[in-house]
Amino acid sequence: MVKIRIMTIADYDGICDVWKNHKGTNSVDDSYEGLEKYLRRNPATSFVAENNGKIVGTILAGHDGRRGLFHHVSVLPEYQKQGIGKMLVDNAMNALEKEGITKVLLVVFKDNDNGNAFWEHLGFTKRDDLFYRNKYVSN
Repeated sequence: MVKIRIMTIADYDGICDVWKNHKGTNSVDDSYEGLEKYLRRNPATSFVAENNGKIVGTILAGHDGRRGLFHHVSVLPEYQKQGIGKMLVDNAMNALEKEGITKVLLVVFKDNDNGNAFWEHLGFTKRDDLFYRNKYVSN
């Protein structure tokens, strides 16, 4: 039976296994130190799905005080289509709402058909009026 619980840094190895085995997740920037810092800043909004002690799904969720942001909403392929992703999203949405956050944003690669279908199914709308931009702080 799958249970959802708060993510901790002790989950790091299991989390990385999920991210490595999930098409559509780019975990190149996800060092132990980086995740630890993120969880310190957002201690109650990220979750894992666990089945018999094995992490099978993740949602890295946080906020800047105004808007929520989801990263790495991932479920191992053999556990998909069982409602686990929705349970992770629901837990994160509830946690963000408790912190006074009223809107959540996320980024999905254009070619991630399964991911885009998942988010659309949950009622997340696609924005065509924005450009996503980024820049590295240091080279």
